[in-house]
Amino acid sequence: MNDHYFDALERKIDQLLDHCHRLEQENQRLRSQETQLKDERARLLLLNDQTRSKVESMIQRLKALEQNA
Repeated sequence: MNDHYFDALERKIDQLLDHCHRLEQENQRLRSQETQLKDERARLLLLNDQTRSKVESMIQRLKALEQNA
């Protein structure tokens, strides 16, 4: 084996290490984004439930007003 072979192998290993590092960073970013999206989803579901409750309450009040009229 000559130095050329080992130099090429070393470059490949360096490329693989760089690629692994980039993938780890992307994975971390995606996990963070996933957490943010889950939090936002939970907030929106709560807001949706609150809105539904308010609308149902308004409908009940309108029905009561209608019956009293």
